[in-house]
Amino acid sequence: MAKEKKKADKKAEKAARSPSPLSDQPVDTSKQETNAPKQEVIPVAPEPEVLSFKEEKPEEVQVEIPQYYEEPILTKLIVLSYEGEKVRGLYEGEGVAHFEGGGEYRGMFSEGLMHGQGTYIWADGLKYEGDFVKNIPMYHGTYTWPDGSTYEGEVTNGIRHGFGMFKCSTQSISYIGQWCHGKRHGKGSIYYNQDGTSWYEGDWVYNIKKGWGIRCYISGNIYEGQWEDNMRHGEGRMRWLTTNEEYTGQWVKGIQNGFGTHTWFLKRIPGSQYPLRNEYVGDFVNGDRHGHGKFFYASGAMYDGEWVSNKKHGFGRLTFKNGRIYEGQFANDHIAEFPLFQIDAEYIIRKLDGSESNSVLGSSIELDLTLLLDMYPPKDRPEEKKQVEFAVLRNISELRRIYSFYSSLGCDHSLDNTFLMTKLQFWRFLKDCKFHHCKITLADMDRVLSDNNNISVEEIHSPFTTLLLRTFLNYLLQLAYHIYHKDYKNGSPSLFMCFSKMMTDNITPNACQIKGNFFCDQQRTVYAMNYIDKCWEIYLAYCRPNINPPHELTMKTRYFLWMLKDFKIITKNLTATKFVEIIAEDSPFMHDGIDSNFELENVLNKSMSVLTSYDSEITHFVSAKSSSSKLGLPVDLNKMKKSEVCKLSELQIVEKFEKSKDGRKEKINTWINHIYFFFVNTFFQAYKHEEIIKEKIKENRILEEELAQKKKIENEEVEAR
Repeated sequence: MAKEKKKADKKAEKAARSPSPLSDQPVDTSKQETNAPKQEVIPVAPEPEVLSFKEEKPEEVQVEIPQYYEEPILTKLIVLSYEGEKVRGLYEGEGVAHFEGGGEYRGMFSEGLMHGQGTYIWADGLKYEGDFVKNIPMYHGTYTWPDGSTYEGEVTNGIRHGFGMFKCSTQSISYIGQWCHGKRHGKGSIYYNQDGTSWYEGDWVYNIKKGWGIRCYISGNIYEGQWEDNMRHGEGRMRWLTTNEEYTGQWVKGIQNGFGTHTWFLKRIPGSQYPLRNEYVGDFVNGDRHGHGKFFYASGAMYDGEWVSNKKHGFGRLTFKNGRIYEGQFANDHIAEFPLFQIDAEYIIRKLDGSESNSVLGSSIELDLTLLLDMYPPKDRPEEKKQVEFAVLRNISELRRIYSFYSSLGCDHSLDNTFLMTKLQFWRFLKDCKFHHCKITLADMDRVLSDNNNISVEEIHSPFTTLLLRTFLNYLLQLAYHIYHKDYKNGSPSLFMCFSKMMTDNITPNACQIKGNFFCDQQRTVYAMNYIDKCWEIYLAYCRPNINPPHELTMKTRYFLWMLKDFKIITKNLTATKFVEIIAEDSPFMHDGIDSNFELENVLNKSMSVLTSYDSEITHFVSAKSSSSKLGLPVDLNKMKKSEVCKLSELQIVEKFEKSKDGRKEKINTWINHIYFFFVNTFFQAYKHEEIIKEKIKENRILEEELAQKKKIENEEVEAR
């Protein structure tokens, strides 16, 4: 009988508890979890954010205050009364049972047991609504505690297990995610306030944040990275939106420790004087810059050396914003020789390198003319220097504008309106201004600049190399001399004439007029830039050493075409003829209408133009389709009032604008889908396939050599016998 199968288990009924009152004191969670292993720990107060390292010490990370809930287990209960149907003396179908101790069940019975949908209410008010399997809450249900807190989700053997959502009524806290044996375990999100502005989303291990997760604080600051024991630990990124700072790197127990990068963003108007932002890259100890690191200043200055407690201390190298360098000892954040730094800064700079500087451009931009002036007799150097500085000064506003324009190409947005030009953007500038029409290729220009600026062999053709404004100006002067110095070898001052001719013939009439396929559309370029790292890896894999010094890796047009053919990309969409047309569209030495020069070297800029050009047919199709739809006027304008005509005209303009916008959006989406398919499913997969084949060939060659060696040894043994 049912009564014989059920006995009292009052301990289970007493186990359900209301939330414990909040306390401002940290709680020793280790002891609590040891004493009550079955209890559910729910944090009711988020841990404070770690402060960015400034002069203050970071806040100590506090332990979240726990709160306990436990699901009572229904085992053997004594029935005091029952209302409902019976079959062969056993409860069957829908009924109501009252148990010893005050419990009550309303729902389905089967063979004398609670089985199916039902509601059980304990004596203290705790309620479970959901599925029962032979007296045990199973599958899916809802727990409601006396204080109003609820859990809805999967249940196994009366315990939260699977996916479910918990809401605390005494505090604005809720958790939705995976559970294991009554604890948060797996993937889940917890919200610490009603507005949902303070939350954590990520990995859990038995109520502890452990693994990878995102923590958004009520201030709006966000941490994304690894966690251990409820603390930021491992690799992660913290963004302080309130102070416009960001740290990416290693964390230990909630504090920056190890190697990392801290950046300070300062919102500035477009065309700001400084193209950089303050940034430190190096070692951290307990949130402080401590050890070896580099600090890049917004002005262009840079310190590379030792740090102690956020201060420059020890041996270091300081590059001033005008390019001059001091190398030596630092003490308490100052150059050791001048600890108070009270005397004039320009005098210190001159004294450090033993030279005087009277640049008309000021201390912020000082041209490095040493190598160029060495080409002239000593008596002519002062006049050459003065005249070329005057020439740059006359054009500095235009050159700043050009630098700003090209440095923002392919950049979605900047938190502080600053952009730093890369070599990839510099190449686009050179091609737009037709420098490569002066019997010199981009690869040749890279080598010229490398010789003059001590650039490493690996960085000669790197698209990721960055250029400050002063570097940009120095490069222009060096290229101007290299291209035009023979035209003015008898004139004086000739360096000034070279620069002026470059401005007149190349830069002024052509700058900021984007040509080519890769940078033609800002939105497309931003998306295509996502693939440039992998493209550079593939580019390097198929480059070959140049036969001339410094023997850097380069790719000739012939090798590039062969690579595309091996990848089966030369198809009807991108034929060999189309390939030549793209390469030659702004390169006069590639194709003269009859013959093609496949010995020309290509930098990554041209390679990206080729790879992103296959979508042209799709683009033309979408453009034609969108432009073919015309707006008609089905009414007689002569019979309408002027106001009605104006209203109709406005509606037509709005409708036309919306259609135009939708057409462009459709065009962009089509391009994005095809470019994604091309890079991810075609180009990258083809490279991967080729690499696998190369590895197989290498393995087979080694195996053949081993077999040949083995056979040789066997033959020698036979001959010896």
